[in-house]
Amino acid sequence: MPIMRTIAFYNLKGGVGKTTTAINVAWHAARWKHRTLLWDLDPQGAASFYLGVDDGAGYKAGAVLKGKQPMGNLKRETRWPLLEAIPSDISLRNADLKLAETGRGQLRQLVAPFGESYELMLLDCPPTLSPVAESIFSAADYLVVPVIPTHLSLRALEQVRDWLDSKKLKNLELIPFYNMVDRRRALHLDLLVKRPPIMRNGLQTWIPYSTHVEQMGDHRAPVAEFAPHTPAAHAYRALWFELLDRIKL
Repeated sequence: MPIMRTIAFYNLKGGVGKTTTAINVAWHAARWKHRTLLWDLDPQGAASFYLGVDDGAGYKAGAVLKGKQPMGNLKRETRWPLLEAIPSDISLRNADLKLAETGRGQLRQLVAPFGESYELMLLDCPPTLSPVAESIFSAADYLVVPVIPTHLSLRALEQVRDWLDSKKLKNLELIPFYNMVDRRRALHLDLLVKRPPIMRNGLQTWIPYSTHVEQMGDHRAPVAEFAPHTPAAHAYRALWFELLDRIKL
């Protein structure tokens, strides 16, 4: 097996499309024959809902994070070959307390054994700067951050970058990209063309604002499954290939 890459999809702000991005990237990864595991770490469980794995008996997040419950038992198959998931649980809302006890390296230790079976571990993260975020960042190789092209969203990205610098997380590569781009808005177009310095090391692919992305909840599927010829589907495909080249899988 190649060395497993761990990618965290994160933003300090909610509602910017991190979960929809994680789902579409996971689908493309599996479609291109990379065995993929997505761990839904957000207690809201949106990724679990999209993937159809939100109907289980649940688990105690504290026991998992302390290594007392085998994570392998939590894996669920999705309806797509090579794509499996660890569902969310509402008990993850207390994960900060558990990780504060075990240290930021605990999540990295839990993720590491999956490298024997998977090429990609994708982490769908809650929107917070906390012990949970610090543990996730310690476990990940890449931090993919969707950014709406507005000044406030860019400011949130700068806050994340500064926080990462303060924590000296040298293992982590920050990869932002523009999401939910509305080309009818002058500010979106301006920031798309004149990228600020913090975006210049990000992905060039951008995802348009689209009703088809919103319809993922109706279909409980990635965009390419139900609207394969739309601009959003083409954009997610381009995003996957650019990200694939970036992580050198």
